[in-house]
Amino acid sequence: VQLQASGGGLVQAGGSLSVSCAASGGSLRRYALGWFRQAPGKEREFVAAISWSGAITRYASSVKGRFTISRDNAKNTVYLQMNSLKPEDTAVYYCAAGDRVVQTSLGSDDDVGNGFKYEYDYWGQGTLVTVSS
Repeated sequence: VQLQASGGGLVQAGGSLSVSCAASGGSLRRYALGWFRQAPGKEREFVAAISWSGAITRYASSVKGRFTISRDNAKNTVYLQMNSLKPEDTAVYYCAAGDRVVQTSLGSDDDVGNGFKYEYDYWGQGTLVTVSS
């Protein structure tokens, strides 16, 4: 599966932006999907995840209530709607797909149940989101 992220750009603080990630070479239906981001000089961090069916979503505490992850299996695409953007949201945003779970800290942001998180095997190339103050 190849993932192609798009939709990044420059937006003012308080604004909104939507990024998407389209898959080719296979269906996303069997995969859990996630968004991660990496700011300059920082490690990559979890942003959001969505289950195979879309019934389960998880968010980093820093974006909860502002970002929404969704998927359209018919279009083989995952989306991240970002509202009330802050300068600290500036980063390269990566999409990812995976079909298994691994242990994580119970109750952590990426815990999808009983201390497990999705493990991702496929990654997109990233799209840059810049939020100006």
